[in-house]
Amino acid sequence: MKPASTAFTSDLVSSLVVFLVALPLCMGIAIASGMPPALGLATGVIGGILVGVLSGAPFQVSGPAAGLAVVVFEAAREFGPAALGTILLLAGAIQLLAGRFKMGQWFRAISPAVVYGMLAGIGILIVAGQFHVMIDDKPLAKAIFPPEGSAHHLAFGIGLLTFVSILFWNKFRPASMKVIPGSLVGVVLGTAVTAFFQFDIKHVEIPANLWSVFTFPTQESLLGILEPRALITIFTVALIASAETLLSTAAVDRMHSGPRADYDKELSAQGVGNMLCGLIGALPMTGVIVRSSANVQAGAKTRLSTILHGVWLLVLVLAFPGVLRLIPMASLAGILVFTGFKLVDLEHLKKLKTYGVMPVFIYAATVTGIVAVDLLTGVAIGFGLTVVQILWNATRFHVDVVNNPSRNRTDVYLKGLATFLRFPKLARALDAIPTSSTIHVHIQDLYHIDHTCLDLLKATAEQREAQGGRLEVHWQELAHRYHLRHIAEARLDEAA
Repeated sequence: MKPASTAFTSDLVSSLVVFLVALPLCMGIAIASGMPPALGLATGVIGGILVGVLSGAPFQVSGPAAGLAVVVFEAAREFGPAALGTILLLAGAIQLLAGRFKMGQWFRAISPAVVYGMLAGIGILIVAGQFHVMIDDKPLAKAIFPPEGSAHHLAFGIGLLTFVSILFWNKFRPASMKVIPGSLVGVVLGTAVTAFFQFDIKHVEIPANLWSVFTFPTQESLLGILEPRALITIFTVALIASAETLLSTAAVDRMHSGPRADYDKELSAQGVGNMLCGLIGALPMTGVIVRSSANVQAGAKTRLSTILHGVWLLVLVLAFPGVLRLIPMASLAGILVFTGFKLVDLEHLKKLKTYGVMPVFIYAATVTGIVAVDLLTGVAIGFGLTVVQILWNATRFHVDVVNNPSRNRTDVYLKGLATFLRFPKLARALDAIPTSSTIHVHIQDLYHIDHTCLDLLKATAEQREAQGGRLEVHWQELAHRYHLRHIAEARLDEAA
């Protein structure tokens, strides 16, 4: 076991690395969500300090996540900032209760095809939605590329510089400097160039009084969430935040050899953090894989690194807001465009291909629904198709008929679930067998049979005997396997 002083030094270094990773992402994701950058920083502070203390995954770092940016943007536009805080407050309460009722493992069971499709769809929307920020313009501007020499053109240059520098740094950075995040390199370079040439472009706005940007729930917002659309949004936020957190938790657990995560405790901690974020109108949080992996790779030994990164964010906002105001908005937009591209990870698609065509189809349908309609519709399509796939697999039934005319014998192999849904298939197969042939029914691969199909086997056996043929099946084994003792007793009585 390492001395406490060594662990503290490792946690201190890790906290500074995570702080540098989180700083531009907290502000950038807030911008993508249509919210003030200060609210993203507030979520980062709460995720670091409060959730860091309560967390069931000591190496996981929580904060605003790109995966919820589109939900927040749409909810704020439809219901207003005050209602958004109320929505998040209740979504956090759902997470807290889910953790207390030991539902953490269930949230991990969400189909990867839906999760990956959701992230890819959000990534596409972020890229499309941040282009106007990169050029300091309003959404849906007529000119895709502004005239050269304009302030828009300069902003686009800074955004592009940020994007390219992140790309090159991540690909070619020296091994000795791997702890320095590409987003930090991009934003520092963009800020330095803007300051050196004194470009007249938009910069981050951080109020002198952080309290002024907070929005607290009102009586009107509490009544507004009773609308069906608002209730759906509440459960959507809780579901996505929980799924993304616990998927990240599972990934982080594979990165270290320290204590294993308690998924239920982590889910409850996220709920408490989101409830506090909802009370002040900040952004929703999740456990974030980018910051968490940076924490592990930087050598974190305890949860102190996560807590300290939140402390550094708070100190910067309160004591040095002027430093943040030097950052150009276009540079943060460049970081977000890069983040959007990373969310559309084709490696996920390659993994899904190994499981067949259906997961890829669910992935594509989820992405299409999110991009073409909205996030709720896309996720609903993904879940719907997943349920259809489950029902299809659960009701699959094969009847293989092997004829042996020389022995006047026909072997019938049943596989899967023989239920009333597959009654016609079984009936057609039995009816097609010559009446004089002896039928041997094999049930080794039969998972289940209901009374409808059992009655069909019994009726066929009686009919064949009347016609001079036979149907043979291990009635006792069939009855014992499916607790249908009366069937076996009936057949044994007939045999006697």
